[in-house]
Amino acid sequence: MIEAYLQHEKERSAQGIPPKPLTPEQTASVCEMLQNPPAGKEEFLLALLRDRVSPGVDPAAEVKADFLAKIAKGQASSPVISKQDAVKMLGTMLGGYNLQYLVDLLQDSSLANEAAEALKGLVLIFDKLESINKLAASNPAAKSVMESWANAEWFTRKPDFPAEIKVKIFRVDGEINTDDFSPASEAWSRPDIPLHALCMGNKRFPGGLEQIAKMRAEGFSVAFVGDVVGTGSSRKSACNSLLWHIGEDIPFVPNKRRGGVIIGNAIAPIFFNTAQDSGALPLRCDVSKLKMGDVVIINTVEGTIKNEAGETLSTFKVNPGTLKDEYRAGGRVPLIIGRSLTNSARKLLGQGESDLFIQPDNPQPKAGQGYTQAQKIVGKACGLPGVLPGTACEPKMTTVGSQDTTGMMTADELKELACLKFQADMYMQSFCHTSAYPKPADVSMHKNLPNFVAERGGVALRPSDGVIHSWLNRLLIPDTVGTGGDSHTRFPIGISFPAGSGLIAFAGALGFMPLDMPESVLVRFKGKLREGITLRDVVNAIPYYAIKQGLLTVPKAGKINCFNGRILEMEGLPELSVEQAFELTDAAAERSAAAGCIKLSEASVVAYLKSNIALMEQMIKDGYQDAKTLEKRIADVKEWLKNPKLIEADSNAEYAEIIEINLDEMTEPIVACPNDPDDVKLLSEVAGTKVDDVFIGSCMTNIGHFRAAAKIFEGEKFNPGVRTWLTPPTRMDYKKLMAEATFAKFSAIGARIEQPGCSLCMGNQARVPDKVTVFSTSTRNFDNRLGDGAQVFLGSAEVAAVIALTGKIPTPQEYLDIYRQRVAPHAADVYNYLQFDELPQDIVSLV
Repeated sequence: MIEAYLQHEKERSAQGIPPKPLTPEQTASVCEMLQNPPAGKEEFLLALLRDRVSPGVDPAAEVKADFLAKIAKGQASSPVISKQDAVKMLGTMLGGYNLQYLVDLLQDSSLANEAAEALKGLVLIFDKLESINKLAASNPAAKSVMESWANAEWFTRKPDFPAEIKVKIFRVDGEINTDDFSPASEAWSRPDIPLHALCMGNKRFPGGLEQIAKMRAEGFSVAFVGDVVGTGSSRKSACNSLLWHIGEDIPFVPNKRRGGVIIGNAIAPIFFNTAQDSGALPLRCDVSKLKMGDVVIINTVEGTIKNEAGETLSTFKVNPGTLKDEYRAGGRVPLIIGRSLTNSARKLLGQGESDLFIQPDNPQPKAGQGYTQAQKIVGKACGLPGVLPGTACEPKMTTVGSQDTTGMMTADELKELACLKFQADMYMQSFCHTSAYPKPADVSMHKNLPNFVAERGGVALRPSDGVIHSWLNRLLIPDTVGTGGDSHTRFPIGISFPAGSGLIAFAGALGFMPLDMPESVLVRFKGKLREGITLRDVVNAIPYYAIKQGLLTVPKAGKINCFNGRILEMEGLPELSVEQAFELTDAAAERSAAAGCIKLSEASVVAYLKSNIALMEQMIKDGYQDAKTLEKRIADVKEWLKNPKLIEADSNAEYAEIIEINLDEMTEPIVACPNDPDDVKLLSEVAGTKVDDVFIGSCMTNIGHFRAAAKIFEGEKFNPGVRTWLTPPTRMDYKKLMAEATFAKFSAIGARIEQPGCSLCMGNQARVPDKVTVFSTSTRNFDNRLGDGAQVFLGSAEVAAVIALTGKIPTPQEYLDIYRQRVAPHAADVYNYLQFDELPQDIVSLV
């Protein structure tokens, strides 16, 4: 075992990274050898057990905790681990498998004090608080633990929030998105943080990792600085990679780091929150005077950034105010859990709530306060009539989604949180990003992750079931709050606040999530869509009209974005089906909005829910687990249907901005141009552009888009000048299209039909050739996402289908002529969505 480990360590060292944490089998071998260690290997083996085993409820942690407990109880011995040492090491394991052993040791007079000291530093106590409190009545050691928790010694023993931080600036100009930190093409390696971090910036800032390493070798802490930081997906892997290079090791937690300063003129809200959760210090301020290689002093008391000569380069506010406590605690998640433990302990001891922690300065509602739709939905989840912007709250998470390229990271976070049972009512795991072209790590995940999720009461989909969002939307309860580990988790009914994998684990494990309630921007639609103008054009009309009103700019330097970090609320299209509405809420991600919601009619939502009940009932018949979770969700949906009333905004609700879009004025399609979803133009402005690849797929599509494309393809032949990719979003869409003989029309024009899932959209499976021009229905078009150097337009499936036949972007008249001839006469049948309670079982069945 030692030889194999040393060889692995040598291979990883050649890459500049530490070895992987020990497996359960390796941990068992180390424990066995520590009882009679080979000469000269004592300290080596001790360090492996102490530092290289993942904590919490990782399977290796169970082996470690059992061994240490046996030493403490005298059932095993080691010449290098005393009973007292064993207890101390149990105290470094965060929570989970170590807890019961430490509680038992409180009653061992020879080790009670050591056990008490170990427990005092832990906050992941969960169900052990009551038992320790009962024990405290007659056990001085247990009493000291309760008093320590009540006094928040787990927090006060940590270093104070620094008044000054001296850093060297590593700056990247322009926008740095999560693909730059965590390339989608390398998604398979994300759970292995050090390995995945090696690819950070390889296209956006090549040579940057060596530059950061050089700065650190010179003895500097490094602050990462950018104009716009962290846009794009909700990837904790992006934050993990960045903190691996600028953060510090977490004691006794292998291959993870925290800390580090991140400064941006704008920081995307999800990335900002993930940095909070990871124990970093994100600061928003003017970065125009912060240059690469500058040595600066960040004064957190004054809120200034000065150079060594004392010149003020920028000013900032530590915001939210609780960020100081979060940084000191090692992250927002440990702070929330620890603060709850302290207040619970104080309550049991008959004491009032602690005043030790920074309290949020929440706004107070005024008389007759009006609330927006989002504010009322979040309020309901908090037991309040509404939640005003700027309020720090903890809404109940009714639905939580996890996708596969971050799923193993979320699983690791769940292990660290010692989660053995989800407290969120619905936790769903998908495999849409990796199922089509799985790598060896993906194959292993497909085998193991479903069981991990089901054991905790979650619902695991199967590979090739399809896109997470198209599925998760089918499991929703109206007017509830949820989250997902993908930035496009944007509910068309209710509201979702997407997050990184750490916060997803927190929401799943504890059933609530911290939220600093954002402001809202209202987009109000008026008029009616003209024939041939689609909802995808409406999606692109939002930035188009915002640009015209000066509320959004395309250039990244000094960028204006009225949607950034706010909730995008929409009204004026109540007749939409829920599937159609998701096109609008989904695209809130491209606006860098924190969330999105839309006003719909009760009739649309009722029809959708009846369909969803039939699907969930079929899932149970087809053996999907956890059946009890699905049964409860069915019951909750049926309960809502007894009184189908949707939350609406108050007439006197206040918004940060209001944008009105007259649909009557939209006379031609609108597309997003390479390579920025904000850079929208009228179709006439880009007509004639040669296109090499067409992609119709992603969560922005539904069965209507594929039927429309089929109508446009009907009677046409293969165009060898264009590669056409078609990817239905779910297994059910795929089966229905097959049953309708639609694939024959796709095949006739030479389309490549992919299995349900994300396909090209994610960029980690299939990719287009280098430097081609693409017209895509996918969600975003960042540089290098779909292919290296690819120039990607975003628009409707209907326009995409025309391009697949001609190889160029059509003029508005060319497009509208084809649409009116081939699609419009069949619109009622084309845009007819899946109603599972009315479909034959062979279409609904998932086996």
